[in-house]
Amino acid sequence: MDAQVTVVESNAVLRLGGRFDFKAHREFRDAVDALLGQAGEKPLQVDLTEVSYLDSSALGMLLMLRDKARAMNKDVALVGVKGSVRQVLDIANFAKLFAIS
Repeated sequence: MDAQVTVVESNAVLRLGGRFDFKAHREFRDAVDALLGQAGEKPLQVDLTEVSYLDSSALGMLLMLRDKARAMNKDVALVGVKGSVRQVLDIANFAKLFAIS
């Protein structure tokens, strides 16, 4: 998995690419720490446009990010969600937990 943190005028964005599964947990955790450290007051987004696959461990990692963000009074939006990634998120009812677009 590829992970890149960028902070733009309106959002702090974590861009993910490739397979988002258990093998990516360390890289994801490091990227989350960077995202939260750089975000300041900006809203958080996870850009899943380039994610080709995610599994249940990826869902758990997204929930971990949500919990850490909530502790900082921040919400997390999932953007660029499409195809099989959208199907997995829909089956897991993540639309009740995240803003998804």
